[in-house]
Amino acid sequence: MSSPGQEFADRVLGGWLGRIAGNMLGKPVERGDLWTRERIDGYLRRAAALPLDDYLPEPAEESDALALRPEWRQCVRGRVHGSCRDDDIDYTILGLHLLETHGFGFSTEQVGELWLQRLPYLQTFTAERAAYRNLANGLKPPLTATYDNPCQEWIGALIRADVFGWACPGAPHRAAALARRDAVLSHSGNGVYGAMWAAALISAAFTAPTVRQAVDAALTVVPASCRLARTVRRVVSLHEARLGWEDTLGTVSRETSGLGWIHVVPNVAVLTAGLLYGEGDFTRTIALTVRGGLDTDSNGATAGSVAGVLTGAAAVPDRWTTPLEDTVRSAVFGFDGARVSDLAERTVRLARTDAASALATLPE
Repeated sequence: MSSPGQEFADRVLGGWLGRIAGNMLGKPVERGDLWTRERIDGYLRRAAALPLDDYLPEPAEESDALALRPEWRQCVRGRVHGSCRDDDIDYTILGLHLLETHGFGFSTEQVGELWLQRLPYLQTFTAERAAYRNLANGLKPPLTATYDNPCQEWIGALIRADVFGWACPGAPHRAAALARRDAVLSHSGNGVYGAMWAAALISAAFTAPTVRQAVDAALTVVPASCRLARTVRRVVSLHEARLGWEDTLGTVSRETSGLGWIHVVPNVAVLTAGLLYGEGDFTRTIALTVRGGLDTDSNGATAGSVAGVLTGAAAVPDRWTTPLEDTVRSAVFGFDGARVSDLAERTVRLARTDAASALATLPE
């Protein structure tokens, strides 16, 4: 029987491995305007890979190969040797470095300073690139998020939130507060709420008995009237009504049409559906989430993080973790080639140090 400390460490490692595996699964088809749910499933049928229970297969037809992202050769079955570089993982690493450097009392300005010091400009996209440009031009938060930035409610801040959930296990409101401080550098409105919700969801996954209860706990950290919260509740209600996964996504897709495939709201719908219909099973969760389309690598990464925390690393099937070879590629200066196990251990130390500090401040 493992000790509580060993179990926590295993679940943090599960979050890291799940995030990387889910990201790798979704990477080849990361273009929601081209790779729709129907097209992804068509690809899988042609390759005899439904139900999806492993990394994407190699394309069965030349037309499929041409439509995939160029990174597909590093992400499909039999070709995975460590993780390929991706911004979804870069920001997780940068968040870890942020907490190690500045502690849990970091400021939004310090987030921006680390971006400029550690992250190459051309490895940023959408809202992050706008904020980076604004930082380089001397603007300060919150203007970095709002000036000349049409992507303020896109998914970028959500993909940066995982480390705050891992470092605040069972404390969703604290995790959400940290994620908000990070998110306002580049996002506003639902873009910020998405980061808060994701951090709270991952934090709650450490203590919630079921994935549904983790989803419910995450909703308590954002305004109930915001569109993100209403969309999550809509998916929950359709799941409760026993509508099938495809019909649920079809319904919510129609209700969020026009927002675009990188906007946080329709992506949170895909992610919530993957979690609920995945029912806590790691493989089913990330497979359904990626098959849901839109920002497939980002959604797969967050779903894998939640499922990995729920199950722990020891319960994640080897077919997802062994090809990663405990190695992550990163554009973050000083972290390329880092060991996943080392990143997880550093996250555990942060969480334990913070917990010890909190206990020390309590009155005797």
